[in-house]
Amino acid sequence: MKNLHVVSRLSIYLLAIIFFSFGIFHFMHPHDLLVYVPQFLPGGVAWVYLVGMAFILGGISFLTNTWVKATSYILSLLLIIFILTIHVPNYMHAGDKEMRQLAFINILKDASIACFALHIAAGAHHQKLHLEEAD
Repeated sequence: MKNLHVVSRLSIYLLAIIFFSFGIFHFMHPHDLLVYVPQFLPGGVAWVYLVGMAFILGGISFLTNTWVKATSYILSLLLIIFILTIHVPNYMHAGDKEMRQLAFINILKDASIACFALHIAAGAHHQKLHLEEAD
């Protein structure tokens, strides 16, 4: 059973590295990502920086093993919002086949990362946020 804990922690550390990478990319190339900010949101590039900071803070939370449950729920919600406000509209309004495929891959990518984060939240029994005793 101890080996399963090691594999689980390594998986969480890998997700932290992925979130760090996404966060750093948001800060290094904000104007490349600006096209993904929905038009109805005011603030433009500030949203790119805010999301980058959320990814970096999420990575720190996973690495330090603090607020993991809350962080996992928040990051899952953020990714689901991305799916609904960015990737699905891109998929629905894509002009060519390649852009439609890219949007579909992004839907699957964000859904899988959100599911992994929810799995982490469900397994974070040592955290203080308990919705139910059987959680």
